[in-house]
Amino acid sequence: MSRPLNILLVEDDAIEVMKFNRVIKGLETRHRITEANNGEEALQILQDREVNPDIIILDLNMPKINGIEFLKIIKKDEKRKYIPTIVLTTSNNYIDIKECYHMGIAGYVVKPLKHNDYMVSTKKLLDYWSNNELIS
Repeated sequence: MSRPLNILLVEDDAIEVMKFNRVIKGLETRHRITEANNGEEALQILQDREVNPDIIILDLNMPKINGIEFLKIIKKDEKRKYIPTIVLTTSNNYIDIKECYHMGIAGYVVKPLKHNDYMVSTKKLLDYWSNNELIS
């Protein structure tokens, strides 16, 4: 059964945030989004327990604390290291992909250039996690 997700979206690009929110708005489920502009802000949100996300959608290329640095920190946190983290980024660099999977991410999606492709891939990603038994 599909259920709404609490999603922590860690993305510094306002256009990407708008695109992501547009996809969410078009879905039948009522996912809740908490936005962080960079890894530092996301860590603060998690530390303050403002949100308990079901999944984290993470960009890699951000100021202050980038996605890989964020992953290194969160994967050391006993309470948060098992939150499924999906990288959604423009980087198709094999080194980035390998390093992220080595740190235990749940998925890696390169942002499609075409808007329709972006919508389809984001919908598939969210459909999967909203039906996943890991998320309760």
